[in-house]
Amino acid sequence: MPTPPLAPHALVLYKNGPARVLSVGEKVEIKTENGKAQKVRPKDIVCLHPGPLHSFAQLEPQEANLEEAWGLLLGESTDLAELTELIFSEYTPVTAWSTWQIVEDGLYFVGTPGVIEARSEEKVTRDKAERAAKKEAEEAWSAFISRVRENRILPEDHTQLKSVELVALSKNPRSKILQQLGLQETKEAAHHLLLKLGLWDETKNPYPVRFSLPTEAPELVLPELPEEDRLDLTHLPAFAIDDEGNKDPDDAISIDGNRLWIHVADVAAIIKPDSDIDLEARSRGANLYLPEKTIPMLPTTATDLLGLGLTETSPALSFGVVLNQHGEIEDIEIKPSWVKVTRLSYEQANGRMDEAPFAEMAAITERYRARRFERGAANISLPEVKINVVDGEIRIKPVASLKSRDMVTDAMLIAGEAAARFAIEHQIPFAFAGQAPPDANETPEDMAAMFGYRKKFKRTQIKGVAEPHSGLGLDSYARATSPLRRYLDLVVHQQLRAFLRGEPILNDQQMTERVGASEAVTGHLRQVERLSNRHWLLLYLKRREAWRGLGVLVDQRDKRYTVLIPELALDSGITLQGDWPMNTEIPLSVAHINLADQSIGLRMENS
Repeated sequence: MPTPPLAPHALVLYKNGPARVLSVGEKVEIKTENGKAQKVRPKDIVCLHPGPLHSFAQLEPQEANLEEAWGLLLGESTDLAELTELIFSEYTPVTAWSTWQIVEDGLYFVGTPGVIEARSEEKVTRDKAERAAKKEAEEAWSAFISRVRENRILPEDHTQLKSVELVALSKNPRSKILQQLGLQETKEAAHHLLLKLGLWDETKNPYPVRFSLPTEAPELVLPELPEEDRLDLTHLPAFAIDDEGNKDPDDAISIDGNRLWIHVADVAAIIKPDSDIDLEARSRGANLYLPEKTIPMLPTTATDLLGLGLTETSPALSFGVVLNQHGEIEDIEIKPSWVKVTRLSYEQANGRMDEAPFAEMAAITERYRARRFERGAANISLPEVKINVVDGEIRIKPVASLKSRDMVTDAMLIAGEAAARFAIEHQIPFAFAGQAPPDANETPEDMAAMFGYRKKFKRTQIKGVAEPHSGLGLDSYARATSPLRRYLDLVVHQQLRAFLRGEPILNDQQMTERVGASEAVTGHLRQVERLSNRHWLLLYLKRREAWRGLGVLVDQRDKRYTVLIPELALDSGITLQGDWPMNTEIPLSVAHINLADQSIGLRMENS
């Protein structure tokens, strides 16, 4: 059948939609469904029916028995008019449009208005099955989204929600579920949804995985401790003093006359540069300390073999240092040694500070500390806490300011300065730690001043050249007392050990590579530790709805203040009316906590 002639009121196809002819000339004037009139070339339209079509509202879908018409035309072709007559028994603008919609649907018929073919039985059967499956999937998806919206998910929904979990863990930036729910595709929004649905427990700590950090200890076999000459210092009472419950004692102190000995676990005796264990430790950078567990950079057997005080005698790399009356280092010895170590907590040691040898050791470290402060070392005493999770119980313990803790801190700094000076004197490529001074030197005396001064500190930088460390008040310094826990401390020990044995040492380029590799991961480690500590601290408060405490105002931006809660070492924003002096102590309670984005709302209680 030839194409129907174009005339006013004819139904035509224009850009896959219906249009009505208004006038015919060199160009055809038409009106489309949106009411827009325009002139088009005749070749841009196809006439479906000569009309008259007066309103697009006439073009409503018509009921039709397609199976019968399709069966009659199998293996044959026809045109739009004949197919319309066959399906609807009449050829009108309304039935012609309905027929064309059937053709465009493509299940039973395909083609153009001039040539339409019936599809094969095989293709129709296949497409019906596919459409049924698609419809079923769409209905299942719709039901699933409804359940999620209503917070009543089924066990079988957990698999689909894995996509949300991947967003929450920063493993995938996209989730169709979050999109469908109108939620932002952020890790915080995903985390919040998983908590709301009960798919994640509030105790879930996502931060190690979110930052792609290892969550288990490495499983590598340690070499045996080699036989070698060691200085026997077992006659000196040595003490590994640390927080109660510490499981990786890697430093101890003792005294021999006027020489203070700082003994450090001799990890470099068995872990050589570029060995499998060295490479694994390099990729981890340091131990990851979480309130719920510690993920070590070395196999756990390293602590069993090398931890100080875990066996009757322990191998160590010992730093013997003599200080003059001004607290300056006069003499340095560095020796592989055997030591006999007693383990004490800070509290236990603090009760013995008036006894020998603690009093003698403290006298040396106090001279050293006084010198550091004279040279501008930062003297900041802000609240600190230790957060531990034991069998699901969150325990928060304030870190007490103890004479024993100060003694150990300064003893470790003495070893670090001694290691740096030894490396400089012997031209050993090294990982030196330096810190530029803050833009304004201050002597803060109250909590707000200390809080503000700490924010001015510049980051400690590890370099191959010794530079002053402003915060410690030292001209040169290297971290050298935690080779079980920090990779660059291990590298420092490898350099010292190699030099003392007369073996090849790492060159400047090799040191730079190790510093870069370690720095690349340790930033994430510290960030994960901060986020994890805050997570458990906020959960601690969330579990205690009746919590009341005191906070100290330490900063102000307009009406927004920063309040520090000493008992928790937690700072947060709070809005207060009026002007409040810094260091004002105010009573607080918790208004709300969001674990997913780690936000807390505090309110001032009526006193």
